[in-house]
Amino acid sequence: MELNKYLNPQQIKAVKNTENPLLVIAGAGSGKTRVLTYRIAYLVKEKKVDPFDILAITFTNKAANEMKRRVIDLVGKVGELMWISTFHSFCARILRHEINHLSMSRNFVIYDSNDQLSLITKCLKELNLDSKRFTPKIIQAVISDAKNRLMDYESFSKKAKEYFEKIVAQVYPLYQEKLFKANALDFDDLLMFTVNLFKLFPNVREKYQNKFKYILVDEFQDTNIAQNEIILILSEQHKNICVVGDDDQSIYSWRGAEIKNIINFDKKFNEVGVIKLEQNYRSTQNILDAANFLISNNESRKQKKLWTDNPKGELITKYLASDERDEVRFLVQKVRKIVKDKKKKYKDFAI
Repeated sequence: MELNKYLNPQQIKAVKNTENPLLVIAGAGSGKTRVLTYRIAYLVKEKKVDPFDILAITFTNKAANEMKRRVIDLVGKVGELMWISTFHSFCARILRHEINHLSMSRNFVIYDSNDQLSLITKCLKELNLDSKRFTPKIIQAVISDAKNRLMDYESFSKKAKEYFEKIVAQVYPLYQEKLFKANALDFDDLLMFTVNLFKLFPNVREKYQNKFKYILVDEFQDTNIAQNEIILILSEQHKNICVVGDDDQSIYSWRGAEIKNIINFDKKFNEVGVIKLEQNYRSTQNILDAANFLISNNESRKQKKLWTDNPKGELITKYLASDERDEVRFLVQKVRKIVKDKKKKYKDFAI
């Protein structure tokens, strides 16, 4: 593979460092998807690794599909069958084969948000609780958060101290019982049940630990406790795990993401390699200088400084609006002026 033609020196290091735990701190616009896909291709084409011994996980279906498309471009049709998916799709695939160990049928159904809300509403009715006072959507969010922290209803009940938590502690076991009777899992069960499966059944755990000799995880800063546990369990055997992320881009704590997962990753294994991707291909240097200055105030971060070969670019301008109406007025006038003076189209702008 002509890596020098497509990758910079740091990206090449990240691609070739395959035989030990690796943390890749990838700044914004630094080509992390390219690194992940070339790393997969390098394993298959240069290291002669069986494509089905590789597991690549990312967060959204869109990102997984894009990664798969790029891998197919690099390794051919075999890429269509490789284990490249989201966390939830991966767990669903495992459970389709193994959930019988947890006394459920393999043809389980997966409840979406509306199904979950409907079921919680039924639970509230059975428990004589007012669904206007105790909103099903908020109860669903609390149960979801508990599951992402690997708390079943018993452990949640023991920790429930606030009044609302105690209400949720009544709903949670009934909700779970009704799911079980319907042979159904909700979205968060996919993660929690997979962790339970691996922890309770050593033969199942070892089967998948042996199978996945190389593991790659994208957007690692967005992993929650359950997702992190799945990755740590699967990588115990071979330890050829590469996680890519950026602690400066962690914005999903409100949905369970644990920044500690990426910050403490190098403490979970011996001899963890750390590679920083700091060359940015997306922005001008003025924008990066401002970003570097602001982000340097974050506590407990992995130090890095983004730079680019792009031009210095225009200076950043600042407008102090008196209120939100003034802000909108300023933006509209600015956009209209550029459209008129520079013959631009409205689709050329981002706000």
